[in-house]
Amino acid sequence: MPAEPHVRTTHPTTATEAVDPGYLDRRRLRSGTAGWVLLAGLGVAAVISGDYAGWNFGLAEGGFGGLLIATVLMGVMYTAMVFGLAELGAALPTAGGGYTFARRALGPWGGYAAGVAVLIEYAIAPAAIATFTGGYVESLGLFGITDGWWVYLAVYALFIGIHLMGVGEALKVVLAIAAVAVLGLVLFLLGAIGDFDAANLTDIAPTDAVGASEFLPFGLLGIWAAFPFAIWFFLAVECVPLAAEEAKDPARSMPRGIVAAMGVLAVLAVLMLVFTTGAGGAQVISESANPPVDALQEGGLRTVVNYMGLVGLVASFFSIVYAYSRQTFALSRAGYLPRALSVTNGRKAPVLALVVPGAIGFLLTLTGQGAVLLNMAVFGATVSYVLMMTSHIVLRRREPDLERPYRTPGGTATTGVALVLAALAVVATFLVDPLAAVLTLGAYALFLAYFAVYSRHHLVAAAPEEEFAALAAAEEDLR
Repeated sequence: MPAEPHVRTTHPTTATEAVDPGYLDRRRLRSGTAGWVLLAGLGVAAVISGDYAGWNFGLAEGGFGGLLIATVLMGVMYTAMVFGLAELGAALPTAGGGYTFARRALGPWGGYAAGVAVLIEYAIAPAAIATFTGGYVESLGLFGITDGWWVYLAVYALFIGIHLMGVGEALKVVLAIAAVAVLGLVLFLLGAIGDFDAANLTDIAPTDAVGASEFLPFGLLGIWAAFPFAIWFFLAVECVPLAAEEAKDPARSMPRGIVAAMGVLAVLAVLMLVFTTGAGGAQVISESANPPVDALQEGGLRTVVNYMGLVGLVASFFSIVYAYSRQTFALSRAGYLPRALSVTNGRKAPVLALVVPGAIGFLLTLTGQGAVLLNMAVFGATVSYVLMMTSHIVLRRREPDLERPYRTPGGTATTGVALVLAALAVVATFLVDPLAAVLTLGAYALFLAYFAVYSRHHLVAAAPEEEFAALAAAEEDLR
């Protein structure tokens, strides 16, 4: 039954409103669509563009050695986090993902803060990817395009349109595109082996920074400064739990899908860092808009890899559009964001949750600041990681009897490692690009102001995340 108007919730600073009986029927996703293979494909596809472009700017911050160490540390962070998210996603399978986990553990303010951080990440990341896509298209000379904004508009319109057709169709397209993109990386690696020269790894001259050497040309601080770019190898794999409501048997498929995706991405990250830099040289690759192509010698393989790189960028763009729509949908359905954003069409796709963040992302592409947008997305991501890992630790300690079909290996010690590294990554964003961090904080502040002034008084008790919280509160009262 819907809550009475302005009924105080279990949290003293929020209240719910009544909704009509058909409210949730107009906001329903298609369940039972995705098995673990499609979920793994979603995770790989969301990240794969990071292997083609973006990570390489970390060479200018830490050199090969600094970026290598940063990549290992961020790989550890993501692996630990994925194990934690596998547990949370199986225990609380809704479209809210990180918002759902933090809402249960940290209350409505913490849940909203986590959801907004995720939304900022996913709304901005496609804009950064679109700018890189424009660079690939222009380098290929496709259709004679020299002005990237046409590409950005076409990409947004085409792939939002496919998502409006329904999740089953969209995730199958994602899996196919991801497979082609991974094949492109394999072909590149085979070609790069012949051009590999270990001397190329350390061709950036050492500076006078503390601890500087050929291996660490920017010193020890360069390792930390390279964190945001190492993250690009893994950014958005955490989107898999957002598909929980549309998954087949999420208690089993969610952990298998996200862990499998992380395994593939970890291997690709190390191979791409070593062989791209070793073939092209750290100095050249650190400034490249198209690292795999610039790493190869002249020949037909360069053109093939260039096309494959375009496919990889499309794969990530396509997947993250899915992710931002589901995070927007969940926050809207529960009343944290305007409720119109969560209404679904006849194919159970959330129309405005796809279109509105997409329109904002397109406008951001017009700035042409791909690197700034990348760092803004990373800042939002790392903030969400801190909140999600905190949520895992809190729920393990406060609700030990919560049904957990999958349990994180190592428990809170594992997610504690991810929490510490995520906090360091948040600070690293300020080291690399203070402007991006400040801009993201500004957007964050606007979202929080909306919640403080309006939406916290108009939440929807019938939403799954709010029902989870109410159930937990009732059980606590009984104890």
